[in-house]
Amino acid sequence: MAVKIRLQRFGAKKRPFYRIVAADSHSKRDGRYLEIIGTYNPLTNPATVKIDEEKAQKWLHEGAQVTDTVKNLFTKHGIKKSSK
Repeated sequence: MAVKIRLQRFGAKKRPFYRIVAADSHSKRDGRYLEIIGTYNPLTNPATVKIDEEKAQKWLHEGAQVTDTVKNLFTKHGIKKSSK
């Protein structure tokens, strides 16, 4: 099973709010997920990002692929794939 760390959209029309989740790469964008890693709210100024670093490192260590947007959020918070 290929796992991706990606955004899951919530919120109303024109009012997005996202969860950062680990999900099977074949599931829908807003479908089933394996674990919630954090949240991202782009509407606040500055954007609010909350990430559980332990969960993120666990999934990265297990080989999860990261989408481009989540990769940018991780680098802003200093989360890198550790070489264990």
